[in-house]
Amino acid sequence: MLDNKENAIGVFDSGLGGLTAVKELMRQLPYEKIVYFGDTARVPYGTKSKEAIVRFSMENVLFLIKNKVKMVVIACNTSSSLALPLLKQSFRIPIIGVIEPGVKKAVRVTKNKKIGVIATSATINSEAYAKGIKKLNHSIRVASQACPLFVPLAEEGWFNNDVTFSVAREYLKPIVASRADTVILGCTHYPLLRSVIQKVLGNKVTLVDSAKEVASEVKKLLKETGLENNRRHSPKHLFWVSDQPKHFRKLAKRFLGYDIRNVKRSSDV
Repeated sequence: MLDNKENAIGVFDSGLGGLTAVKELMRQLPYEKIVYFGDTARVPYGTKSKEAIVRFSMENVLFLIKNKVKMVVIACNTSSSLALPLLKQSFRIPIIGVIEPGVKKAVRVTKNKKIGVIATSATINSEAYAKGIKKLNHSIRVASQACPLFVPLAEEGWFNNDVTFSVAREYLKPIVASRADTVILGCTHYPLLRSVIQKVLGNKVTLVDSAKEVASEVKKLLKETGLENNRRHSPKHLFWVSDQPKHFRKLAKRFLGYDIRNVKRSSDV
């Protein structure tokens, strides 16, 4: 596998949210090329059936493999909670999800042993976060809340307006009532709404961004498998979407801080 060092890291998400993981991967692994696929034609995943999510995820991995990636990051909590085991069984390359790294961080930082989880309906219903937390520390109390409107709000670029605040206040009532001192942003779209979520929950609540944590796990895995690219260069990243590349490019610039010119539309998935 050593000859694959200069191959890209593949990252997929249901849409824009996975860019939170990409941004952190670029920061921690500056010499690694990234091929990103946002399934913008089928976003959001969180309201779909398990069967549909597993099928979409399989197709996304196959697309990335066609682009000669050396590993795949599932920058989608919904796919990570429902499709990761099957994906690991089905493909030989390393595949990593975002749930376990976020769980580890939350368990590590909570002081009152009360953790809140906000995510899509599919992720909450899977109980992936709650089970992961309980596995590490059974005494921790978990309050889970589905926030399905957060994804379309993030995709629309409504990061900080009255509608978003109103929706957030309604969704987060059970989390506030639980007195959780740590809350996992259980969807990679949610960090885009971080300022709104933090204001509603209060500054004393620690927000755990799974995307940041997964980048550290990727770095560790690359070293363990001998796939880390140490050649000092400025890699050319590729961005693919299944629909609306212009809209994706506009929002990506707002989030990443620079214009990504090479956004292509794929008809393969």
